[in-house]
Amino acid sequence: MEGSILDKKNVKVLLLEGFARQCLPMMESLHKAGYYVATYNEKKTDVGYLSHYPDKRIIGFWDRKDEEKSAAAVLEAVKKEHYDVTIPLTDFSATLLSRRKDEFDKYTHAAVNDWPIFYMAADKQNTMNVCMDNNIPCPKTLRKADSLEDVLSAGLEYPFVIKPRIGYGSNGFRRIDNEEDLRKYFDANVKKYGPMIVQEYIPQTDIQYKCEVFIDGNGEVKSAYVFDKVRWYPIDGGSTCCGTSVDRPDIIESSVKLLKAIGWRGYGDIDLIQDPRESIAKIMEINPRITGSVKICIYSGVDFARQVVEYETGREVTPYLDYPKGVCLRYLHTDLLWFFKSPDRFRAKPSWFSWKHSIDQIWNPRDPLPWFGYTIQGIARLFKEKEKRKR
Repeated sequence: MEGSILDKKNVKVLLLEGFARQCLPMMESLHKAGYYVATYNEKKTDVGYLSHYPDKRIIGFWDRKDEEKSAAAVLEAVKKEHYDVTIPLTDFSATLLSRRKDEFDKYTHAAVNDWPIFYMAADKQNTMNVCMDNNIPCPKTLRKADSLEDVLSAGLEYPFVIKPRIGYGSNGFRRIDNEEDLRKYFDANVKKYGPMIVQEYIPQTDIQYKCEVFIDGNGEVKSAYVFDKVRWYPIDGGSTCCGTSVDRPDIIESSVKLLKAIGWRGYGDIDLIQDPRESIAKIMEINPRITGSVKICIYSGVDFARQVVEYETGREVTPYLDYPKGVCLRYLHTDLLWFFKSPDRFRAKPSWFSWKHSIDQIWNPRDPLPWFGYTIQGIARLFKEKEKRKR
């Protein structure tokens, strides 16, 4: 698609994966801005289906194990009813669109980077190589870890970690304390998750961070938002369940430098960890799609949803160059699990019992139904996992 769309009232936006929690703030923001919003859902219990914000709710085929059929179903939906912008909300949909960007761009503006740049960001090994080549703080990382022999011959000091080069959350993450662990887990993880990245273990005694950045077509930074990850689940390394906006210009500098080094455009999310041995925030990975963390940004007035649509439709991207500090985002569904598992449950800062200046990932009194659908789906997944373990 070519050209600039100037009248936002005529702009139609399709949000993929209506089950994703980041769908909630994206829908609300775009609805308030006056855009036509449609959601692509797998089930009627998806938050994108239950919310009152979408103008249209689509139930369509979606299977992470069948990328080709899922892509064909989305393409058919896009062809059937014209959408100016299609926004992916998970790694699966972002990868699906980026691989086929030329095809989708005939009918819609696919809000993803071109595949070579997308893959550069999605592959953690590529990300670490760019960091090391550009003196951007990151964990010490092996440049070659194709086999067990590569790792054994590298002489990396224990403990270190192995994790999938492409993946999300804590899936496949393993701390290696000795050679026995390495021999036990490396090949098994490669078989299950694909190629591994191998890097030093940074003690989990300090704070983790996220930095959300938007870079326009001219390479100008239009927004940058940093918040700390004070609690995460699983507690040995997982997704954020509580975070607070903070002032960290050093983190913004590192994150922007990395994204510009790979030629990134649009919205990008960076994960970092503070190394307590050096008091330096080190980059861990790039998340090349909209994340659940976008809610704290939009709530704070940094509207990434509007920026994405403005950028994809050829309009001037609105800058949001400041944000309030001390705003807290909680994900109560997993923050409860953190409370039950963590020995720091009564020493947490901010207090687990405080909701001052806080919002929840899912609950919204202006749009309550999605919370119930999301909770029902979460319980169903829990029982499904228990049944798998019994077999």
